[in-house]
Amino acid sequence: MSGRKQFDISAALDQAMRVFWQRGYADASLDALGSATGLGRGSLYGAFGNKDALFGKCLDRYASIYGAQYEQALASHRGDPVRAVEAFFDVILARIADPSVPVGCLIVQSATQSMTLKEENSAQVRGLLDIQHQRVRAALADSSADSQTLDELATFVVAVNQSLAVLSRAGASDAELRSVSRLACTTVADTLARAVSEDVTQS
Repeated sequence: MSGRKQFDISAALDQAMRVFWQRGYADASLDALGSATGLGRGSLYGAFGNKDALFGKCLDRYASIYGAQYEQALASHRGDPVRAVEAFFDVILARIADPSVPVGCLIVQSATQSMTLKEENSAQVRGLLDIQHQRVRAALADSSADSQTLDELATFVVAVNQSLAVLSRAGASDAELRSVSRLACTTVADTLARAVSEDVTQS
């Protein structure tokens, strides 16, 4: 439309996502969001609604980009849950090592600031963590271990993922993060093997 400034909404959303990712919700001011996206407050509100609505869209954008990668990694080793978890951590470590994106994880960053979020945004973050748990749990289901063990392991794997993000923001090296990942995979393998062995013994 003549006289109306056009802009790429997807590109603006990606830039806003980076601001929330790097600074966290509380410190992502409208000025910082406007500077990153090249949009004034009026254009930001017109395109995305208020800050909370924009944040929700950024969470969805982040989840769609990385969630698809996690799901592919976890599904790429059917019948081998340990290798699936290894592939999951490989994707996480690759994202952390990528110099083109902020350090850490937007979802983890947001989870640590849950007390400052609106109820709907906090619930959205919790929901994204739940989805991650469901993905990991589905990959572990190829094991014959009991349901409780698989539920606990899925929670453990998700917790390690969150820890990797926090450690990376604190300056942990790639070697240190990979060491955590290896130990986590060993724990998964040992726990599954022990659970299956105990199940056979009790039978």
